[in-house]
Amino acid sequence: MAKATGHDSDFGEWPLKRLMTEVVGSGHKSADDMTREQARDAFARILADEPDPTTLGAFWLANRWKRNTPEELGAYVDVMTERSVERAAPDCDPVDCGANYDGKGRTALLGVAAGVTAAAAGTPVVVHSGDRVPTQKQDAYRHVLDGLGVETDLSPAESAAMTDAVGFGFYYQPNFNPGVTDLFDRRDRMGVRTFVNTMETLANPADADAHLGSFYHLPYAVRIIETFRAARTADVGRVVMFQGLEGYDDIRPGSTKVAVWNEGDDDVDDFDIETPAYGMDFESEDLQVDDVARDSAAITEAVLAGDRTDRFADAVALNAALRIYARGDADDIDAGLAAAREALESGAAAATLEDLQAF
Repeated sequence: MAKATGHDSDFGEWPLKRLMTEVVGSGHKSADDMTREQARDAFARILADEPDPTTLGAFWLANRWKRNTPEELGAYVDVMTERSVERAAPDCDPVDCGANYDGKGRTALLGVAAGVTAAAAGTPVVVHSGDRVPTQKQDAYRHVLDGLGVETDLSPAESAAMTDAVGFGFYYQPNFNPGVTDLFDRRDRMGVRTFVNTMETLANPADADAHLGSFYHLPYAVRIIETFRAARTADVGRVVMFQGLEGYDDIRPGSTKVAVWNEGDDDVDDFDIETPAYGMDFESEDLQVDDVARDSAAITEAVLAGDRTDRFADAVALNAALRIYARGDADDIDAGLAAAREALESGAAAATLEDLQAF
């Protein structure tokens, strides 16, 4: 497993067993929250493989019971960024799409098609994922890109170059966040999601100014936005969160909540998208596929080539619109949708996919 790097190898006064005994381990109602220093010490020790497996599992479970505060999560982000993440920023400043790394298992993964369409409309997009990440270990961005013949085993510098050359870039977790990748076996043995599942989506390997993410309910979205504000290494000026399908960054058909925060704002704004008003007049079940990676790759090629103008094309266009809006390249969803449809109808999206495959 990865050892702590870039810092003195000594830790603070808070090994995980002491944190369990004195702070977080008394139960989900009586546990106390950690200070920033305690949370930093904890995650530094985890990345350095210092805790024994039993203590680590208990600590992860205690954090799941009590729910982490934004200050704790922000401290985790800082330690991850300082000790594990290798950032490589492209010149174009893309929107960062950090979908749930453990993937989707029922519905088509539309983020590649949507990201390429947004790129063709002038909004650079970065996505990142690992490979069969616990706990679901289902299909994620890498597996759809592999199905399209796109190179995914890239160094961070190569990913940045891809983003500048094409407008769409993929960062591969083992190559830019090896410390978290080395936790896979421990996380898998837990059998439940841990706070690391949240942390990895916030890694921001392209050092982007805008983040687009997904949530199940609004309080979680607010917690993530507050985490960005609390993390001293997260220089993000805009965060857009929406209710994603299967927890991914594909918009859920129906009435969908969107939360927006801009740097300098004290409050989080939110509004509802009624997807039938934007062409998605169908149910989530209508986006189900048999094989997520294989079928999503085929749908991506068909939609971008103009061979499909059905529900999948409508969903791709709206998801592209959210990416355009999230970066601030459109004032509202309607303007983003118009730009996305133009990129699809003009052939620009198909040409961008060809450039991505040729990179």
